Amino acid sequence: MTISVGDTLPEATLGRMGDNGPEKVNLSDLILGRKAVIFAVPAAFSSTCHSAHVPGFLRVRDDLAAKGVDEVICIAVNDLFVMQAWDKATGAGAGGITMLADADGSFTREIGMAFDAPPVGFYGRSQRYAMLVEDGVVKVLNTGDKPGTCDLSGGEAMLAAL
Repeated sequence: MTISVGDTLPEATLGRMGDNGPEKVNLSDLILGRKAVIFAVPAAFSSTCHSAHVPGFLRVRDDLAAKGVDEVICIAVNDLFVMQAWDKATGAGAGGITMLADADGSFTREIGMAFDAPPVGFYGRSQRYAMLVEDGVVKVLNTGDKPGTCDLSGGEAMLAAL
């Protein structure tokens, strides 16, 4: 079943590279009592994800904060080493975006957002989406982008939804 507005996010342990090496991040703990925007991409470094999706959220990060968003999180079904390299390449962390790896895709599958695209070598990847979550409850969910676009799930669309 696909996650919907009004649903509570499931428990999930994601990963990131911390100052002292790999870290596990409990998503529920990270967003508890907070307003967060979570967006997901099919693959770090892929063309649309790298040139449009992350940059769009970087452009509106301060505007989202002005609307009360405490945390902006990017999730991809990639390992934490790839996410660390992508963070550095995009400046996401420096720009206020938390980059998290759903390395085994379990969170993505649990919320019903997994997909395969064999022609480009994607298996068990995440659909493109953006959601506003308040204290773990989905308040806004933007999905439905055409392949290669992030018009509906991009930063500007989320800002407009607030």
